[in-house]
Amino acid sequence: MTATARGDFTLNTFDSEEYDDVDGTKLGRARIAKTFTGDLEAESSVEMLFATPSDETLGVYVAIERVDGVLHGRKGSFVLRHDGIRDPGGQSLSVIVAPGSATGELVGLTGDLAIEIDPDGAHHYRFDYKISNGE
Repeated sequence: MTATARGDFTLNTFDSEEYDDVDGTKLGRARIAKTFTGDLEAESSVEMLFATPSDETLGVYVAIERVDGVLHGRKGSFVLRHDGIRDPGGQSLSVIVAPGSATGELVGLTGDLAIEIDPDGAHHYRFDYKISNGE
């Protein structure tokens, strides 16, 4: 049975650096720390790689995020894989639980997480998941 967790998250730190720029396309990396509140009470650390052309309406990023906390009362950690694209048609984002990455009471966790950002910059998540160990 699939469950849904909802809440907010904040970016505690966002340290980025560009390390390559060829003809206006910048490559960079970022280290991010987040705090999740709501149905997922957790802290996370993110390693992100990104590419941004001179037209900043375009871009891509990939990231790995370790989340450690409590999901609907279950304590453990898991890894999320991010894959994001921004183009004139809009944005697409895929954030899924890395297979086999969950620990503690979250072993067997699978699912995907959607992110919404309000115009004022507030971040929200919706996490559709299941835990295959039957609990």
